[in-house]
Amino acid sequence: MTTQENGAGTGLRNGRNETPEERADRQWAELLQEVRVAQTGVQILFGFLLTVAFTPRFTELGDTDRAIYIATVLLGSLATGALIGPVSFHRIVSGRRIKPQTVTWASRLVFTGLILLLGTLAAALLLILRVALHDGIVPWLVTGVVGWYLLCWFALPFWARRRHTSSND
Repeated sequence: MTTQENGAGTGLRNGRNETPEERADRQWAELLQEVRVAQTGVQILFGFLLTVAFTPRFTELGDTDRAIYIATVLLGSLATGALIGPVSFHRIVSGRRIKPQTVTWASRLVFTGLILLLGTLAAALLLILRVALHDGIVPWLVTGVVGWYLLCWFALPFWARRRHTSSND
């Protein structure tokens, strides 16, 4: 295969035969779809968390549960900010011809948002199970669920990435 046939030297990338700009456009569209899923979930969870402080039972929470609640709300707020960040980032730099860099930064914000969402879900689950069960098994249940999230969200994708991509990708 000649250099011209495989795309080298033409600005085209092997595989999809797309220019760097086309690749950035595709990656941006894919990233937006991912953000829509995560953003919706974190916003609904955050909205519910905000209402908890206004329920009659909130005053019955002990200091530990109140601290878990505050940590959960803060984590949810940070996750919301990180997952909405790519929209603002794109809007501010739009038209500046830096789409590849925008995709990189937006990807970092989304990854950070996912980590913060993991913390939010873990803290919310801990609080709910502490209130519902009053049992020593709660930390074990939360640890198991967090382990499941880590497996689904990070371990399996990283395993697939390592197993099914070459060092050139």
